[in-house]
Amino acid sequence: MTLLAFGINHNTAPLAIRERVAFAPDSLEAALAAARDRAGLREVAILSTCNRTEIYAASETEVEALLAWLLEHTKMDADALSRCYYCFHNDEAVGHMMKVAGGLDSLVLGEPQILGQMKSAYAVASQAGTVGAELHAAFQQVFGVAKRVRSETAIGENPVSVAYAAVTLAQQIFSDLKEDTALLIGAGDTIQLVARHLKEQGIKELIVANRTLDRAQALSTELGAEAILLADIPEYLHQADIVISSTASQLPLLGKGAVESALKKRKHKPMFMLDIAVPRDIEEEVGSLDDVYLYTVDDLHAVIDQNKKSREAAADKAREIIAEGVALYSKAQRVQDASVTIRAYRQQAEALAGAELEKVQRSLEAGGDPRELMAQLARSLTNKLLHPPSVALRKASAEGRTELVTSARELFGLVESDNAIDEKSERE
Repeated sequence: MTLLAFGINHNTAPLAIRERVAFAPDSLEAALAAARDRAGLREVAILSTCNRTEIYAASETEVEALLAWLLEHTKMDADALSRCYYCFHNDEAVGHMMKVAGGLDSLVLGEPQILGQMKSAYAVASQAGTVGAELHAAFQQVFGVAKRVRSETAIGENPVSVAYAAVTLAQQIFSDLKEDTALLIGAGDTIQLVARHLKEQGIKELIVANRTLDRAQALSTELGAEAILLADIPEYLHQADIVISSTASQLPLLGKGAVESALKKRKHKPMFMLDIAVPRDIEEEVGSLDDVYLYTVDDLHAVIDQNKKSREAAADKAREIIAEGVALYSKAQRVQDASVTIRAYRQQAEALAGAELEKVQRSLEAGGDPRELMAQLARSLTNKLLHPPSVALRKASAEGRTELVTSARELFGLVESDNAIDEKSERE
């Protein structure tokens, strides 16, 4: 069984590719079942965020089967995907998962949201019945290491996230947010963080638009914002100096025409628009309007790079923790491999003991001498247990495979200390 970590991310693929490979939350369970059945995977979990889509799997098939299913599922061009995907195996796979969960592979070094997203991916896959012993063990090791990274390093201090970077970028356009109105589209974790950062920076007004009003109202009540439905956006858009969007919609929510209408009502007062969603919520053509500053999640790189430097020292310590975690995972896997052999040997020994015991019981019932039969049982069982390893050791010795003979002495507890061997040699 091979552990795989297959995917694309912000370092390997542009937004245009990432949005094609993104999985909507309400389609994940169906995708998991399809990946398992069509790609021949034993176990599978999918992590899909604005910056990455990764598939974690336990499989006896080659990665080509997974790649073929993904191409079929996304209807993508094979060459386009082949240029930007990566695939790690076994220890390297779990090491990559640890880097992701610890925030070392994020657009924002050390950002905390990814661990929650990874836990959610594991929970969804567990609910869908596509997580078994292999992925369960890997995820538990990953979560344990991520917790150590958070608690034992300073990588999570001075919070820096996509949400933080979004507000920083807005401040570069509008230096004083105290006179501005922000329209936030969506009510997920990222938008919630954006809203809190804007409040901390003194934003004048907040409007939260969401597909369901209840979710928008919950956030609005907490932050003193106004809640509206997505359908109401055209009526409120002209009020917004800042528009930040992050939804799971598979189609754009804001088009060029709607923004042009809003700009006319604003008398062409500039608007800052940031589309964090993957796939995008705002049509690309909106960026061609003279009075709109439209950015996507990929444009946050410059802002984020400034904040990476303060976390590099903590990242070095985090990498050490991850190396330790990979070593522990690898050791646990080796122990698991040995457990299979131990279990098989125990079953064989118990079967031999059972067969010999039945013979003795029949002889006892026929009036045999108990002492003699007990001695016979001990001899017979000992001979049958020792026969296979004795034959193998004689053959190994005859073939000059002395390392097997040495290992057998250790395995059976026959290794003598160096002093004992030296004393024996002197006597001889």
